[in-house]
Order: sequence, then C-alpha cells, then structure tokens
Amino acid sequence: MSQHSRGWRAGGLKPSFSAMDALKILAIVAMAAVAIILGFGLYALNKGGEFGAKWSNRLMRYRILAQAVAVILLLLIAVMARGGH
Repeated sequence: MSQHSRGWRAGGLKPSFSAMDALKILAIVAMAAVAIILGFGLYALNKGGEFGAKWSNRLMRYRILAQAVAVILLLLIAVMARGGH
C-alpha cells in the first residue's frame, strides 16, 4: 500500500486533511453534544423543583438545536460522499 493510499501526502509525512474529514469530526462533536445535553436535560427534569423548572426546557431546546446541526452535517456528508449529485 502506498503512502498516498493511506492518507499521507506524497513526498512527506504530513497527513492529508480534507473538508470531508472536518465535516466528520464536526458531526461527531455535534452528536456528542446532543448526548451530553440530553443527559443534563434528563437530570434537570428528574431533579425537579426550581432547578428543574428553569433548566429542563432550556436544555431540551439546546438539544433540539444541536440535533438539527448534527442531522444537517450528516446529510452534508452523505451528499459529499455521493459526489455532490
């Protein structure tokens, strides 16, 4: 297997980094954010009281926003993987 086929630039040891790689990393970060926000939101909902009233709905709105970003990134990755058609 040549260096180029393993993701390395020809003639150097620097890894190549494409826009697709950046989108994949951003999608993973967005999905992790969804999971973290969901966990905090469920904790706030379960805790109840003034804390729950203040934070549970707010965190669920943040989760929906993060989830929308994740879905858009995944769709963009799918379109780019197909060649943009």
